[in-house]
Amino acid sequence: MEEFNHTSVNGFTLLSFSNLQQFQILMFIVILLTYIICVGGNSAIIAIVRVERSLQIPMYLYISTFAVLEIMFVTSTVPNLLANLVSSRKKISFINCFIQLYVFNSLGVTECYLLALMVFDRHLAINHPLHYPAIMNNQFCIKLAILPWMLGFFMVLSPAIMTAHLQFCGPREINHFFCDFAPLQSMACSIPFYVLVITSSVAFIDIVVPFILILGFYIHIIITIMKIQNKESKKKTFSTCSSHLIVASLFYGTATIVYVKPKGSQYDKFLALMYTTITPLINPFIYTFRNRDVKGVFRRYMKHLLKQ
Repeated sequence: MEEFNHTSVNGFTLLSFSNLQQFQILMFIVILLTYIICVGGNSAIIAIVRVERSLQIPMYLYISTFAVLEIMFVTSTVPNLLANLVSSRKKISFINCFIQLYVFNSLGVTECYLLALMVFDRHLAINHPLHYPAIMNNQFCIKLAILPWMLGFFMVLSPAIMTAHLQFCGPREINHFFCDFAPLQSMACSIPFYVLVITSSVAFIDIVVPFILILGFYIHIIITIMKIQNKESKKKTFSTCSSHLIVASLFYGTATIVYVKPKGSQYDKFLALMYTTITPLINPFIYTFRNRDVKGVFRRYMKHLLKQ
C-alpha cells in the first residue's frame, strides 16, 4: 500500500457526485438556484433588521446574526461543489482542504451555540419580562452574540490540527463534496487514540450540550406558556418561539441523520447536501412567513414600492 504523510500530499480529489455524470448539469442549476435564494433570503433579513428600527431588539439582532452565519455556512462548501460539478478537475489542495474543514465545522459549532443563545433570549423574555430590558442591554447583547463565534472557532481548532497531522494512505480520493473529519480520518494509515478521544469529545460537547440547553429552556418556556390564562396572549407568546423551534428541529434533525447514523451509506452525500444547502435555504422563509413583525415590515415596504 502506498504511504505518504501530510508533507508529501499535494492535494486530494473530491469525487462529489461523479457517479451521476448524466445529472451533473441539472444538479449544478438546482444547487446554484438554491444557493442564490439562500444568500438572497438571508441578506434580505439582515437588511430589514438593520434598516427597520422597530426590529432593532435583541431577538432580531440574533436572527440577523444567524442569517450572516447561514450565508457563511453555505458559502464554505457550495461554491466549491458548483465548480466540481462543471469541471473535470476536481482537485483541492491540502491547505484549502483543511481550511474548508476548519471553517465549515467551526461555523456548524457556532450555529449550535447560537441556536441555544436564541432560546435563552426567548426564555429570559418570557419567564423574566420585567428584568429582561435591564439584563439584555445593547452591550450585553453584542457580547453574547460574539460568544458562539469564539466558541465555534476555538473548539474545532485542536481536532482540525490533529487531523491535518495524520499520515494518509492509499488513494487521495475523498468520496464527498467537501472536506470533513470522517472522510479524511478514514484515509489515515492509523489514528492515535488521543485524536479519536479529542475529536469525539469535542463533537459531544458542541452538539449534545447546546441541545440539552435548548431542550431545558423550551421545557421551561412551555410550562410558563401553559400557565397563561388568556388564549390570545398564550398564542402570541408561543408564536415568538415557534419559528426558532422549527429551525432548531431542522438543524438538529438533519445534523443527527448525517453525523450520528452509521457511516458508509451511498446516501451520505445526499444527506449532507440537505444539511448544507436545503436547511439554510428554508430558514429565512420560516422566519419571514411565521413572524408577524417581519411580515408587517415586508408588507409596508411592498406597499411603499407599489405606490412609487
